[in-house]
Amino acid sequence: MASSNEPVNSATGAQAPSALPKMQRFIVQPQQTPAKRAVNERAADFDEIYRGFDAKAAATQASRCGQCGIPFCQIHCPLGNNIPDWLKLSAEGRLEEAYEISAATNTFPEICGRICPQDRLCEGNCVIEKGFESVTIGAIERHITETAFAEGWVRPIRPKRERAESVGIIGAGPAGLAAAEALRQLGYQVTVYDRHDRVGGLLIYGIPGFKLEKSVVERRTAWLIDGGIKFQLSADIGGATPFAELRARHHAVLIATGVYKPRDIGGPGSGLAGIVPALDYLIASNRKGLGDDVPEFESGALNAAGKHVVVVGGGDTAMDCVRTAVRQNAASVTCLYRRDRANMPGSLREVTNAEDEGVEFRWLAAPEAFLGDRQVTALRAQRMRLGLADASGRQAIEPIDGGSFTLDADLVIKALGFDPEDLPDAFGQPGLTVTRWGTLSINPTSFETALPGVYAAGDIVRGASLVVWAIKDGRDAAASIHRRLQAQAVSSMATAAE
Repeated sequence: MASSNEPVNSATGAQAPSALPKMQRFIVQPQQTPAKRAVNERAADFDEIYRGFDAKAAATQASRCGQCGIPFCQIHCPLGNNIPDWLKLSAEGRLEEAYEISAATNTFPEICGRICPQDRLCEGNCVIEKGFESVTIGAIERHITETAFAEGWVRPIRPKRERAESVGIIGAGPAGLAAAEALRQLGYQVTVYDRHDRVGGLLIYGIPGFKLEKSVVERRTAWLIDGGIKFQLSADIGGATPFAELRARHHAVLIATGVYKPRDIGGPGSGLAGIVPALDYLIASNRKGLGDDVPEFESGALNAAGKHVVVVGGGDTAMDCVRTAVRQNAASVTCLYRRDRANMPGSLREVTNAEDEGVEFRWLAAPEAFLGDRQVTALRAQRMRLGLADASGRQAIEPIDGGSFTLDADLVIKALGFDPEDLPDAFGQPGLTVTRWGTLSINPTSFETALPGVYAAGDIVRGASLVVWAIKDGRDAAASIHRRLQAQAVSSMATAAE
């Protein structure tokens, strides 16, 4: 409550801005999100659509934080980021300290600030009353780290001491890279193996540049290499490099391959040409943007230019596909999803961006058949309605009688999610046990698989999920590997002393 000598807004009775503390300014300071590039400008290229905060805007928005006693933003962040702390430091202009706190719990804050679905995590659980709106946490996180890079505050990895033990990591995606960084900071000799010819996994090949520009990933890759992490790319683990050889080469092995096997779709005509998996389509587009020779793109098989495109699915991958098709000058782009907008698994922020860019959404509709001779020319869909909820609260979907309709479709993109590949077979390791979903089975405390000294983390354990969860899993697995190798070293020293 303002005292009698403090400035008060006569119209509302609210305390005037000059009398408020540095934080909790959501009362007088409205929410501001970073400016977006104009639709006609951003739809013509693959550059990021958000311009980012300047120092003044970041400090002003950070000052809106309520500094809650129980910070639900932090609780609902998979990494447990100390969000209120670095918001306060940002509001006070102490960005170097803010970066140190941010980087203490997050290996790649500049990436999470760009691609995390904050509306479902930290920002979505901000307790600021609706009408005042949540703090723009992701944009501030991005600003802090970009400033840190510009000012030279992102220090190179320099372990206090080098350890003789080595760790091999299979997979150069977010889980593998997070584990590699954590282990290298502790002085371990780390080698990361990946099937692709660039570091980053889906960060480089799956996520389009309008959400995460490739230079951001490449900058972190250079930082990891400078820190002493070795990369063996285009690696064929289980083929040219037997898995047993990898185990013999390293004191511990971490499997962080992610999940790449696309879920398929059936129905009449599902084998026609022009029906493609989402990841194949996105990888072709990203490779083209990176300057690679991509025959499937040049032939038109994985290029939406001039085509009527229908994307089946409602997750973030589907949003990546529809927005990529817009930038490839598709004749039309439609997203077909069997549930309604409220039940979409993807970020609603991305749905809004797609709508702004001209994507048409057909809610409560599912594919019924694909039409054409050899090449798909149309898709017949069935209108659906939501039925009774199951035990989890999720409503069933039911077809509406007589609800069929047809959409022109020269290119159908299947964005139905991903399943794990058969790693025991691929690696020639039948002892590598899996769950009923095909993900690797691990000890949930130690991250160790059924094979001694072999660990697993990320999507290959939890199933297709968010980048932020992969980072957490990679960091946690690295901590477990460290404990195990430390215990082995102590045991060896005790044995030698006897």
